[in-house]
Amino acid sequence: MIGVVALIVAAYLIGAIPTSYIVARLARGIDLRQHGSGNLGATNAYRVLGWKAALPIFIVDIAKGWFPAAFFAAWDGQAAAEWALAYGTAAIIGHVFSVYVGLRGGKGVATSGGVLLALAPLAMLSAFGLWAIVVAVTGYVSLASILAAILVPIVIAVRHGPTPLLWLTLGLAVFVVWAHRANIRRLIAGREHRFGRRAKEAR
Repeated sequence: MIGVVALIVAAYLIGAIPTSYIVARLARGIDLRQHGSGNLGATNAYRVLGWKAALPIFIVDIAKGWFPAAFFAAWDGQAAAEWALAYGTAAIIGHVFSVYVGLRGGKGVATSGGVLLALAPLAMLSAFGLWAIVVAVTGYVSLASILAAILVPIVIAVRHGPTPLLWLTLGLAVFVVWAHRANIRRLIAGREHRFGRRAKEAR
């Protein structure tokens, strides 16, 4: 059990790596929390820094969730596959509440996607397809993220029924909607940021 606890802590610390904060500091010498939406995620990095900075942030944030969920369960000496969910959840919590930057982080969408890529690849690919379509049609990354998060537990319920993974993804869907509550208000008011705006316009 000590090994499990150590791996959960390690998963949290991996998830907590503030990718966009580091990139913003290196690229511009700025604190991304003081620009754009103030969020430490790839979307805000795109708005402030542009796509060349946002793309590697997006990839690393996915990897932060994928790596613990994919590999830690093989190292913990436990028979229960559900521990992979615990490691993935710890990485997501780390990303959202990063100990490295005062418990501030991103909204966990990319890191959650990495966890799902490891544990439920079909649901993840379905959600990504929906996300890409919604972004292409509307330009709203927030709306795409919300709808994609809602789709994941639906796909898992249809394919696998009431499993622990279903409860995790239901919880994630609720969290994603809650984390985007400000975006939802802006969507209703017609003031939400659209993908494709120049970074300098979104400051």
